[in-house]
Amino acid sequence: MTAVGLPAPRRSSLDVVLKVRELGIVLALALLVAVTAISNPRFLSGQSIRDILLNTAILAVLAVGQAVVVITRNIDLSVGSVLGLSAFTVGTLLQHNSLPVLLALLVGAAVGVVCGGLNGVLVRYGNVPALVVTLGTLYVVRGVTYFWAGGSQINADELPASFLNFGNARLLGIPYLVLLALLILVVTGVVLRSYRMGRELYAMGSSPHAARLAGIPVGRRTVGAFVVSGGLAGLAGVLFAARFGTVDAAAGTGYELNVVAAVVVGGVAVFGGSGSVWGAALGALLLTTIGSALAVLEINQFWQQAIVGGLILLAIGSDRLVAARVTASLKKRGSHVRR
Repeated sequence: MTAVGLPAPRRSSLDVVLKVRELGIVLALALLVAVTAISNPRFLSGQSIRDILLNTAILAVLAVGQAVVVITRNIDLSVGSVLGLSAFTVGTLLQHNSLPVLLALLVGAAVGVVCGGLNGVLVRYGNVPALVVTLGTLYVVRGVTYFWAGGSQINADELPASFLNFGNARLLGIPYLVLLALLILVVTGVVLRSYRMGRELYAMGSSPHAARLAGIPVGRRTVGAFVVSGGLAGLAGVLFAARFGTVDAAAGTGYELNVVAAVVVGGVAVFGGSGSVWGAALGALLLTTIGSALAVLEINQFWQQAIVGGLILLAIGSDRLVAARVTASLKKRGSHVRR
């Protein structure tokens, strides 16, 4: 039994494959960095590494929230739009008010929580698949942002210096944005692994029907997972504004593909019930490094989309193959027991 009173889950073949995939990401990262550095040593310059870490921090925050949702056998496609709305909201407020950075972070997170709560309620009480709901809110939220922005753009010279400094400041050589992303990663990882609430999310993803029979409040946990995803997407919007300083209605466009790719490539099973936020963060680092490496190697950036799509297909295919083998093995074992 675990400390929270729930039985520790047995290691399945799928869990083993996902752990191996996380190790594979580390090896792929090492190989990618080595090949790129040999071709162009500037890839390992301090500024290059810093840019990779800062871009990874934003994607990793989004991936952590997405992982929480995917673990429950759902998906949130609206994260990029929520990031854009949050970034524009905070940017607009900062144009006229010199808000403390902490308050700006809370406002951005609150915007995301509202959007995530809407997604969760529609999925839970509307009995509509998460894919359909979040695809719809993706366009609705983006449309609201475009209507509000009206073609305007917020520039860095319109934002307080303290806010822009937050996007570039460092502690012991590590950017604040990276430290904040690490804090979110650690806290979420510990909750998922060591607390009843986290274990219940895995149980829901493994078998929603069994989770209900076990007395798990599936509806409330589903809404909560979307609130976490939305809140972190809103927080990522503030980090985006602080990092780049320029915000318009298109901020965050296209992030959905990279976030989903980071999660599934990082070992979170798209069919729910397996994986970790640590793997999702590794996936975010891999995708960000691929983008930077292609630029350094002077390879057309359109190849990045092809690579990301291929990685998604490969990850989903491997998950499905292993899950099918596990199911067949359990059926075979059951038939032997009945005999």
